[in-house]
Amino acid sequence: MITIRNVLTSMSLVVTLAACGGETSAKPGEPETLELRYQGSVGAVTFPELAEELGYLSPLKLAWIGNTISGPQDIQAAATGQTDFGGAFNGAIVKLAAAKAPIKAVIGYYGSDKDSYVGYFVADGSPIKGPRDLIGKKIGVNTLGAHLEAVVKEYLKRGGLTPEEIKQVELVVVPPVNTEQSLRQGQIDVAALSGILRDKALKRGGIHPLFKDIDLFGPFTAGSVVLTEKFIKQNPATVKKFVEAFAKAVEWTQTHSREEVIAKSKEIIAKRKRNEDSTAIEFWKSSGVANKGGVIDAKEFQTWIDWLEREGEIKPGQVKAEDVFTNEYNPFGGTQ
Repeated sequence: MITIRNVLTSMSLVVTLAACGGETSAKPGEPETLELRYQGSVGAVTFPELAEELGYLSPLKLAWIGNTISGPQDIQAAATGQTDFGGAFNGAIVKLAAAKAPIKAVIGYYGSDKDSYVGYFVADGSPIKGPRDLIGKKIGVNTLGAHLEAVVKEYLKRGGLTPEEIKQVELVVVPPVNTEQSLRQGQIDVAALSGILRDKALKRGGIHPLFKDIDLFGPFTAGSVVLTEKFIKQNPATVKKFVEAFAKAVEWTQTHSREEVIAKSKEIIAKRKRNEDSTAIEFWKSSGVANKGGVIDAKEFQTWIDWLEREGEIKPGQVKAEDVFTNEYNPFGGTQ
């Protein structure tokens, strides 16, 4: 749920990835690179971090270089060689691919389902009941040109609004921590909420969802992890091990209880000693990853390709879904 409009606007930013980030192994069949540089997330545990804790990643090791500020920043860091992998909203990856960046999505890592979804909420008693009622109204979102905007415009389009009418629905950027308050104070008419902020707002009452992203798309994986094609070519054994470990970590969360996932995540946060508040992890319900082990479905990219073409962000036919991702390294790729 991150901006794609300004992901990369010039080819000068698409720099080839450095050969590797750490120690190498010259033995045939063994990982070529043993250390992978990455960015983490404050108060959260990434799948590679979970994979390392569970022993799936060995002999590879992670090298944390800091925390990411957004998905576009994370995949830009990977594309320019500052890190070895990064993850973002699939629409941002499509935008990067359209800029001819030599990247490939290898596994899904977040999405929406019945437990982890984006809801568009109105106050109880609001006159807004459907798409047409949103004309002239304000919708609070965390950023423009991304997941939240795409869902809103799809909702309006399916509701029969013309392009001109859709333009009359105002999207207002509001910091996520202030979105609920803005709705309750009448500064916006609809609030896009997810995760902990959504659950806390619902607990306080007085609001209800107008619609959810899963109402339109069903359960779906929304973001993927990318590597550069150069890194993949130079480090095939490393890539195979990395994606395999990542996939096993995704599958572990899909087959273990919420309580087990939270407990393990709190252990990891405590061990890494980054001076973080671990209370947010207690609200974890699911990653929202739709397919077993993060296997990517072509429609998870085609949806956003279609939207970007419709919005004029990319040209028709400029990006093909099958060129953006691969399930070649995912051990669950043939078990869907």
